[in-house]
Amino acid sequence: MVGSVHVNGSVNGANGTEERLDELRRLLGKSDGDLLKIVSIGAGAWGSVFAALLQDAYGHFREKVQIRVWRRPGRAVDRSTAEHLFDVINSREDVLRRLIRRCAYLKYVEARLGDRTLYADEILRDGFCLNMVDTPLCPLKVVTNLQEAVWDADIVVNGLPSTETREVFEELSKYWKERISVPVIISLAKGIEASLDPIPRIITPTQMISSAAGVPTENILYLGGPNIASEIYNKEYANARICGSTKWRKPLAKFLRQPHFIVWDNSDLVTHEVMGGLKNVYAIGAGMVAALTNESATSKSVYFAHCTSEMIFITHLLTEQPEKLAGPLLADTYVTLLKGRNAWYGQMLAKGELRLDMGDSIKGKGMIQGISAVGAFFELLSQPSLSVLHPEENKQVAPAELCPILKRLYRILIKRELPVRDILQALRDETMNDPRERIEMAQSHAFYRPSLLGKP
Repeated sequence: MVGSVHVNGSVNGANGTEERLDELRRLLGKSDGDLLKIVSIGAGAWGSVFAALLQDAYGHFREKVQIRVWRRPGRAVDRSTAEHLFDVINSREDVLRRLIRRCAYLKYVEARLGDRTLYADEILRDGFCLNMVDTPLCPLKVVTNLQEAVWDADIVVNGLPSTETREVFEELSKYWKERISVPVIISLAKGIEASLDPIPRIITPTQMISSAAGVPTENILYLGGPNIASEIYNKEYANARICGSTKWRKPLAKFLRQPHFIVWDNSDLVTHEVMGGLKNVYAIGAGMVAALTNESATSKSVYFAHCTSEMIFITHLLTEQPEKLAGPLLADTYVTLLKGRNAWYGQMLAKGELRLDMGDSIKGKGMIQGISAVGAFFELLSQPSLSVLHPEENKQVAPAELCPILKRLYRILIKRELPVRDILQALRDETMNDPRERIEMAQSHAFYRPSLLGKP
């Protein structure tokens, strides 16, 4: 069925793949012999997998497209990781043969013996992401000079954590001053910042990119969904949404779609982006509860009931039609609780294998974005100007006062004034309302605050 089109829009066969590439090239005004240049900025798990998916699908059209990854140089691979990486290589015959064929195997032997230091950009060229060494990728073209990577790129993929996005795109803007055309940017980042002055509002990574790099919002999109990077690369069935302007989201959804990775499109950019950050907040707490209760199914379900009611309450503050977000938000939350790095981080904290003073960038996992999101959401929802009517006390309170789990996570992770074990008190508090009542309250009152997302 070469080149056949299926009802979900996926296309099988090389002919269909080339047609999708040609269609995007035409839309971007590329002439024959002029490469479509795609670069992924940042080489965490999702950024690396995203680039590898594109390389696998389109990389063999060398006269039409160039796919590269930028990451900072100089990050050394420690001895224990090098030893583990060597074991991974030798457990996969296809990877082993590939490295031998590329004359690249010997350096991994030397690193295993401690006779050589490997670097993150070096192993990425061979298809190994430092945050995900158990999942070998295809070899990637890696650039360590940011100007070289982006100055003439047609499509830039933001694979950076939200906490680094603004700084890097401010630097990028220096290299784009002479450009005639504006690049298209696809942001994968899930996280937010809180701006409290002059009015409280959320700042998302796409908004950071627009202000830092001077790129119009029409050219910036967000891609997210309920998925785990390593599983997507191993061809587990997954789906995602690309959100943004009609001009770009529909052709890019078609371009990114693969038989095992279905990409839908949606116009609601900022709200989907915020939801991607919100679920990380509660995933950390879920990991804590799981570890502290020895994986008690009952305790985890109690936590899930309370955290979902808080998330539903918060969505009523953020959007006029929160019911449209219920499915995507719960799906994204569910997969993060099952296997995401934020839930893992909560577990490791509760077990004492990690400490808060180790920071939010963790070896082998990358940035734990839920930590900064806890601070941003709590500080934002604590503002008196956003006050809502308390259903029982009949007085105005800040929204954060109606989110006891968020409040407890803030005191544990940000203020560091409570031990991790105290998260259980948020579930066992006899004065806590039935989570159903929080949902009913949100549904029966006009809580929508458009200013939170920068809307009039």
